[in-house]
Amino acid sequence: MRSLKEILYKTGIESIVGTTDVLITNISFDSRNVSEGCLFIAIKGTNTDGHLYIDNVAKSGASAIVCENLPAVMMDGVTYVKVKDSSEALGWIASNFYDNPSTRLKLVGITGTNGKTTTVTLLHGLFRELGYQVGMLSTVCNKINEDIIPSTHTTPDAIQLNSLLKNMVDKGCTYCFIEVSSHAVVQHRITGLDFAGGIFSNITHDHLDYHKTFEEYLNAKKRFFDQLGSHAFALSNTDDRNGAVMLQNTKATKLTYALKNPADFKAKIIENGFTGLQMNVDGIETWFKLVGSFNAYNLLGIYACAVLLGQDRSEVLRILSKSEAVEGRFECLRSANGIIAIIDYAHTPDALQNVLSTIQSVREGNEDVITVVGCGGDRDVKKRPVMSRIACENSNKVILTSDNPRSENPDAIIEEMMKGVDIVSKRKVLSIVNRKEAIKTAFALAKPGDIILVAGKGHEKYQEVKGVKYPFDDKEIVKEIFEQ
Repeated sequence: MRSLKEILYKTGIESIVGTTDVLITNISFDSRNVSEGCLFIAIKGTNTDGHLYIDNVAKSGASAIVCENLPAVMMDGVTYVKVKDSSEALGWIASNFYDNPSTRLKLVGITGTNGKTTTVTLLHGLFRELGYQVGMLSTVCNKINEDIIPSTHTTPDAIQLNSLLKNMVDKGCTYCFIEVSSHAVVQHRITGLDFAGGIFSNITHDHLDYHKTFEEYLNAKKRFFDQLGSHAFALSNTDDRNGAVMLQNTKATKLTYALKNPADFKAKIIENGFTGLQMNVDGIETWFKLVGSFNAYNLLGIYACAVLLGQDRSEVLRILSKSEAVEGRFECLRSANGIIAIIDYAHTPDALQNVLSTIQSVREGNEDVITVVGCGGDRDVKKRPVMSRIACENSNKVILTSDNPRSENPDAIIEEMMKGVDIVSKRKVLSIVNRKEAIKTAFALAKPGDIILVAGKGHEKYQEVKGVKYPFDDKEIVKEIFEQ
């Protein structure tokens, strides 16, 4: 419970009708969750406008309402606060209501198209092993030390996010590592948070269904770094051609990491195989269990972040050398007859290219590579033919299948993907809408030693069709096939 006056700090108030000397018991931007003593924030969302429910929430007992447009009729006893941007105000309100928890631990955000989940998860495990109380917010799950809290978004909404951070502080956490999505930046989910540092991994074409242009997507990522304070660090992968862009306007201390270009933190791959990576990191040779050059970047970024947070270099590398692959990120399974299955979340052209290039670089002979891949519905349609083209260029056989079709017809999605298949490649491409049958077919086509990539869903435990999430787990299906 906090006073409305305290909660409204930095919210960009334009006018107030009523008193701010009122106690607020809870905050919400969902009119269905409003009760006595609540502060309601009217948000103009993608599906509905919270301003439509202002009268209803006032009648439900809301003590105060924050909005961009004041209603024509205002109820006595309710305080109305007009702000320029309700979404931005919500970030500050949530932070203030929960007593600014991000200022009471070291919060590090990771942004980029690929690598966020692996980086956050391994940082959480590293700092737990170093003996700290640690929080984590990721696509796969949220964690407070070892307690798992289900995740619904890459970055939670501002209220849930600050509530989780407050819980972390209450349980003694001194560090938290969080995935920062482009949506989270644009929608002000991270507004009001105090970051100790930010990491940029890479950027490729993704989420253009939301951002419309690559420039908008790039600027969304950059805004995260623009908002960092002078006390924070900004760590960027300068092997990515947009890595330097991220650092252009930040007030934070600018630092870089790279495998190819000059950087503050450098590494070199010595050996790369299905059993792991041998790397020279800042002059120290270390063996890691993770596979592929994309994981070399992840490991280097994690190492650099830990060092910037004051940890011992050798101890960091020792612990990272024991780290296992993150669920659904280049997870390798091997059958009794030697078929290798790789489960990976790759759902963007760049991620798929990275995974297939890694397979090509670490395979030992002339094993066939069979790729099972689909594209999600209600998402960027431009990447569909690109995904199939990349699969064909890097595989001996390709099976196009359903991913999460959502509201779209899965057959239509595959038709879009087929546009990227040239005449020569058509002979090695199958189209099987049923994802389970597609995976089974891949194994039926494989011979001992072959490599099967099941791409696109990774850690997900469901398949979304027409608004319904049905149980579906690529890894469990592969295990079932291995046991038959």
